[in-house]
Amino acid sequence: MRAMKAELDRTMSQLKGKTNPPYFLSYSVTEVTSTVITANMGALDIDVTSKNRILDVDLRVGSYQLDNTRSIRGVAFEMGRGTRGVEMPMGDDERALRSVIWSATDKAYRSAAERYGKVLTNLQVKVREEDTSADLSHERAYVSLKTPVPFEYDTAMWRDRVRALSAMCAGKEHILSGRVSFQTDLLVKYVVNSEGTMIQSSEPIVKMFVIVKAKADDGMSLPMYESYSAYAVDRLPSKKQMEKEVQRLIDIARALRTAPLLETYTGPAILSGRASGVFFHEIFGHRVEGHRQKDVNSSQTFKPFLNKQILPSFINVVFDPTIKSLRGNDIVGAFEYDDDGMPGKRVVAVDSGIFRSFLMSRAPIENFPNSNGHGRRQAGFKTVSRQSNLIVEATTTVPYDTLRTMLRRECSKQNKEFGLLFEDIQGGFTFTGRTVPNAFNVQPLVVYKVFADGRPDELVRGVDLIGTPLTTFNNIVAAADDLGIFNGVCGAESGGVPVSASSPSLLVSTIEVQKKQKSQAKPPLLSDPSLKSKEGRP
Repeated sequence: MRAMKAELDRTMSQLKGKTNPPYFLSYSVTEVTSTVITANMGALDIDVTSKNRILDVDLRVGSYQLDNTRSIRGVAFEMGRGTRGVEMPMGDDERALRSVIWSATDKAYRSAAERYGKVLTNLQVKVREEDTSADLSHERAYVSLKTPVPFEYDTAMWRDRVRALSAMCAGKEHILSGRVSFQTDLLVKYVVNSEGTMIQSSEPIVKMFVIVKAKADDGMSLPMYESYSAYAVDRLPSKKQMEKEVQRLIDIARALRTAPLLETYTGPAILSGRASGVFFHEIFGHRVEGHRQKDVNSSQTFKPFLNKQILPSFINVVFDPTIKSLRGNDIVGAFEYDDDGMPGKRVVAVDSGIFRSFLMSRAPIENFPNSNGHGRRQAGFKTVSRQSNLIVEATTTVPYDTLRTMLRRECSKQNKEFGLLFEDIQGGFTFTGRTVPNAFNVQPLVVYKVFADGRPDELVRGVDLIGTPLTTFNNIVAAADDLGIFNGVCGAESGGVPVSASSPSLLVSTIEVQKKQKSQAKPPLLSDPSLKSKEGRP
């Protein structure tokens, strides 16, 4: 912090006399300590601990209203835009640290001054911008210096658990891979800027991933996933709970091998809480990230709907980085300060179905001149507005069994033999640009047919959930009284950041699915050598 502050003061003072002096300068250093232990089929294959520091420099010339970060319209791609993260020494030699900061700052200033000239020229030759908001918001300074608390856990015990859990997949017919990983990350973040902000904060997170893979005879890969995320190792499930979950994944992967393929389908469906959480993350969350509303190439789906109805009146959507757990489960999109050094704030994006707010970093947009604490990035990337803990709230709910009854009733109403139940989800992606269809694709893992006549549910495979946001929102009919939580890492233009998405199960009157892409490679010709013969010999 001393090195960062000293170089910041020196830069702002000594560059004051330049033709285009910096009006704002921010240094961010992210120190990451990671441990990764991974096993496949009972054998460890990764066991590493690493530590590094990354410096990011945000230097701006011009003014809060107009600076070098303004988009240059008409240019599809800029080589070398901005500065990438710079590796910092790991020691505490202040002179060495200042030397790296000085070098990176010099490069950043030259780049900023050159680009500012291009911005001014671009303004003269292009039509008037749709959104003439400032390039940086005026904010007060924040000071918070907290000493990080290191992780404490028994490494040997977690090696044994990872090995034992993955070994459950060995020797199982049709199971091609069983990988289990344990990872701890301690991020210590330092932020200083020319406005007086000084932040030292830490973000610990522990993650476990289970991946069980099988393959159908028609070549379709059948991966099953489970993940656990928490802020401390004692917040993870017990070994017994994890063993039960691994066995469930094995059983479903085997069942999916012979499950029938589902053809293209349009009709009613239930999205489980986890599935609807990812659904909202993809079709809503990315479209309310504020910086996209200023991008002329973005679809700006919800910009015309400010203070208008976009969802049923019984639905609220909140983004809240200030809470770390929900119904006793950790949700990993929490932080005290964002990567702009602004305190994270609870944002009510949808209130009783009415769209109220975007997620904001320090890049203002029309009607939203200030940050609400959602400027986020992975070290080495430029900060933009990103999601935190997305929470879908339903003010009117029904028991889950009633939701299933409503699904069957909707099937009969639409003269459909069956509806779909999306029980578990892998993830998804979405397109927010104007040059491609403004659609989403959510990738389910476990899907069932729910028959209108009450027959037992049937497991099916081979489909992705697709659609467009506004049409899909209009089809939400009801919500259950349960809650599903999805923790993960979201990747976008500012890198990967931890997020969560929580929601009750939802009934949707019309959903569309398409066939999933599949491999053309057949299953292995020979059986797994670890399988025992019928006589009991290996």
